[in-house]
Amino acid sequence: MPKLPPKPDHCELCQRPVPDLTRHHLIPRHLHRKKRFQKAFDRDDLIARTLWVCRPCHNAIHRICSEHELGLYYNTRDKLLELEELRTFVDWLKDKPAGFIPKKRR
Repeated sequence: MPKLPPKPDHCELCQRPVPDLTRHHLIPRHLHRKKRFQKAFDRDDLIARTLWVCRPCHNAIHRICSEHELGLYYNTRDKLLELEELRTFVDWLKDKPAGFIPKKRR
């Protein structure tokens, strides 16, 4: 069984100290069964490639990209931060208090 990264005390994107972090699979779990992903990544990498993020950052990731794009192109922290829209959101969010939750977009 692959070793998962330990849960930190801060969001790995915005760096805020948030107690309730969620695990973001950098390669979405439903793509693990696809042959294309099984050829590109070994099983341990598919499972262990995760980030601990706060709920606002997690929502922003999935709002900006489809899961297929996330698995193919944005499957590391650095590649995620290459997305200008996400980087702008993270830069805006990082100065907010730990309990801050942005209003939902319409």
